Amino acid sequence: MTPTEAKSIGSHITTNDGKVLETIFVAVASYRDYQCSTTVESAFSRATYPERIRVAVVNQIHGDDKSCAIPPEGPCELFPHQAMCRYKDQIDIFTVDAGLSVGPVFARHLGHRLYRGEYFAMQSDAHVIFVSGWDDEIVEQWHSAKNEMAVLSTYLSGVEDHIDLKTGLRTSKSRPIMCNSDYEGQGEIKHLRHGQQPEGVPFIHDTPTLNPFWAAGFSFGRGHFVVNVPYDQHLPWIFQGEEISIGLRGFSYGYDYYAPEKSVCFHYYGRDDVPLFWENVSKYRGSGTLGMNRLNAIIQMHPAKHGVNAETPQWIRDDELKYGLGKVRYMQQFFDVFGIHVQTQTVEHHLCRFVGRPMQTEFKPFLRTNEMGLDYNKITYRFVDQWKGEGSDFDD
Repeated sequence: MTPTEAKSIGSHITTNDGKVLETIFVAVASYRDYQCSTTVESAFSRATYPERIRVAVVNQIHGDDKSCAIPPEGPCELFPHQAMCRYKDQIDIFTVDAGLSVGPVFARHLGHRLYRGEYFAMQSDAHVIFVSGWDDEIVEQWHSAKNEMAVLSTYLSGVEDHIDLKTGLRTSKSRPIMCNSDYEGQGEIKHLRHGQQPEGVPFIHDTPTLNPFWAAGFSFGRGHFVVNVPYDQHLPWIFQGEEISIGLRGFSYGYDYYAPEKSVCFHYYGRDDVPLFWENVSKYRGSGTLGMNRLNAIIQMHPAKHGVNAETPQWIRDDELKYGLGKVRYMQQFFDVFGIHVQTQTVEHHLCRFVGRPMQTEFKPFLRTNEMGLDYNKITYRFVDQWKGEGSDFDD
């Protein structure tokens, strides 16, 4: 993708007072989630310019579940003042029988197919609350990176001690940063999975902070990100592996991931009363293994097997080019730089001590002059764990 091609993607609107704004697409995948409509309501009611936003919801429900199509206070016929009613023409709801769900990857694939050329593409969970003025804030943070290929992405902090739910004002300056990952599982389905991420007040100000990994719960970047790196519809029952799949595929297309300096939404954790998609797993036994084999094969994370009897794990090969890797960067560059050993399925620990100020200082000089991402062909840094046996603290 050339700079000209990248800049040609994305629509704008003009407000009544003549201000030209970039549009924002928000994709939400909801599984029987009673807080989904509250999330959508918050996205519009807390935005400075709600007219720039379009929300697409994959609404997986069953029986008497509360539908995301119904605003929080009730139907628009009775409560027309709600933001979901006032901006109903900017909301697309795709309703699916929850009994047909095969996991979040396919649901998010459906959601991203509702993208219609907005300037920015964002993804969030169905149970978050936004801060006041979130749209202006996140757009400003993205521009401050001065990187067309920047994607702001992180695990979200919980609502407790971080936001005043009534006013929408932040009550904390801390935010997570993506740097902690390791292998989990056994045999063919062993895969790289991001763990709990460290959180703290950032030392880097007025710009987001580079980090190596992408998070599914919050992602904000240019619209061409979801065009170039679409969710793979052939990954049934993938949950923990979805983030490394999108993250590495995006890396291969030249995208760079950043932790926002300021969080613009917060997550409701500890909800024991919401059904999970795993309730359908008995209907599709064995498909999860095929999905994980495909995921690892596409991002080149299957260890090479040698010998006369060595076999390549069976995996689904449909559309492998469409949902495959880009040509800007190689997977081995990512593995080498960030200490991931595919053959032994191990990682260099304590990466969080490098991510933050050290990584920003080391990598930022290699941002291309045309602002089309970091040039990893010029990055010679290789992370090696120098703190074996120590704790997991990090330097932000």
